Amino acid sequence: ILPRPHFEIVEHTADAGIIAHGSTLAETFAHAAEGMYALMVGLDGVREAETREIAASGKDLERLLTNWLLELLFVTETEGLVFRRFDVEVEGTSLRARAYGEPVDPERHELGGVVKGVTRHMMEVVPEDGGYRARILFDL
Repeated sequence: ILPRPHFEIVEHTADAGIIAHGSTLAETFAHAAEGMYALMVGLDGVREAETREIAASGKDLERLLTNWLLELLFVTETEGLVFRRFDVEVEGTSLRARAYGEPVDPERHELGGVVKGVTRHMMEVVPEDGGYRARILFDL
């Protein structure tokens, strides 16, 4: 059996989306964040020079995923950081995470699109093959 990719990019009108996979909710949420940043920057060029602690909660898993990704976008927008790796712990509909990355460097980073927001349109977090799958669309 071939290993499944952590995330896939999905084309959608005026938006971009990803489908993230993981064996646990925590892993799925980490892969969703990784996929979101892959839309913005070449992840291979991002160093793990800085760490940020992130917390989020929501009424359900979809809202938790939305709020998690919005918290990351807030840090990117306000501090100019991009992230490449995430250690996530999910407990019910709350999460605590550590994000690893560095300030954006246009000279060194391969920059992609700018993710402006996370939409709830077609969003889902569902069990799949002994793990989970999350689908997210982003406003670009």
